[in-house]
Amino acid sequence: MKLWNRASGNLKDRNSVWIANMSRRTQTRNPDLEAAIIKATSHDETYLDYRNAQRVFAWVRTSPAHLKPLVFALSKRMEKTRSWVVALKGLMLMHGIFCCKIPVMRRIGRLPFDLSNFSDGHSHLCKTWGFNGFVRCYFAFLDQKAYLTSMEAKEDENRAQKSNESMLQELIKLQQWQTLLDMLLQVKPEAAQMKVGLILEAMDCVIVEIFDVYSKICNGVARILVKIYAAGKVEANTALKVLRRATVQGDQLSLYFELCKNLGVLNAAEFPKVEQIPEEDIRELEQITNGSSEGKTIVVRQSGSVEKGEGTNEEVLKTVISRRWEQFDEQLSLRGSNKEGIGASDGGKMIVVEKPSTETRNSTRPHGYLLLPDLITFV
Repeated sequence: MKLWNRASGNLKDRNSVWIANMSRRTQTRNPDLEAAIIKATSHDETYLDYRNAQRVFAWVRTSPAHLKPLVFALSKRMEKTRSWVVALKGLMLMHGIFCCKIPVMRRIGRLPFDLSNFSDGHSHLCKTWGFNGFVRCYFAFLDQKAYLTSMEAKEDENRAQKSNESMLQELIKLQQWQTLLDMLLQVKPEAAQMKVGLILEAMDCVIVEIFDVYSKICNGVARILVKIYAAGKVEANTALKVLRRATVQGDQLSLYFELCKNLGVLNAAEFPKVEQIPEEDIRELEQITNGSSEGKTIVVRQSGSVEKGEGTNEEVLKTVISRRWEQFDEQLSLRGSNKEGIGASDGGKMIVVEKPSTETRNSTRPHGYLLLPDLITFV
């Protein structure tokens, strides 16, 4: 039966290529591109045609005019197929086109075909249910990625006319990326017989995408934490939800990578260890949402304000802010040999320290550090 399916699939691919070559070249049809797409999405589950896939990528990179023939040919093939092999190869081809980072692809919006209810028609459901679910999850992820990418493209176009986005907008965007990561984590083999080359190849693509999405989430969380003490209660509550969800996703990622390593997915072995968000950051954010962060002070430094070395005498802008007192030091001369100044080498990150008491401020300082005068005090 398996040999018969392979032979009939090969015959279908040859007939499709012949029909494509006989078609007329128009604005929406390119016979050569159509033939390359058919070959790159063949029915052979043991072979992935990288050569024709690269030809498709090269066509799209060459000119935006090739996008319409690409969408026409790939959509037509995806809508007609009842084979999980063809459907999965088509999704991988579409994923590769997105990874080419062609400007016109950022505005494509939703995918031009629908595989949300895909079901293989060449074998019994008891044998193909796992492949069907894999194709549906992969499609759901790619469709959402296309939508988010198009929304980002619109925001980039309007950025010149708008001011910087608010913290709440950044948090909403982070939640969207977290939803996309959840969709990615659903793309995995569920059945025992799914350890085949084509599935492992698709999992390699998913692992790379997970790294990209999770990096965006981590960078976004870092930006939010720097500004969180100036946020309102709504923003703080939303940020707390984002952090808690990121903690759960970190645990899920570790389990996902272990599964991929056991399956033999190559990129999973090279993936770095997932760093969890410290519990201290979550507890601190909970205190802000509860209004109990009175005893904390935020020190914000200009990026790159690091003073080290011999004979340095640099001008540093420094601001210390809390709810009870404010202190400004516009000009601070650091003296001493081989001493590290108050502007520590933290790259301009926010530092949270306990509010100093009167005794601490009047105590003896280490050699090379200057006592900052209390210029403004609110009791």
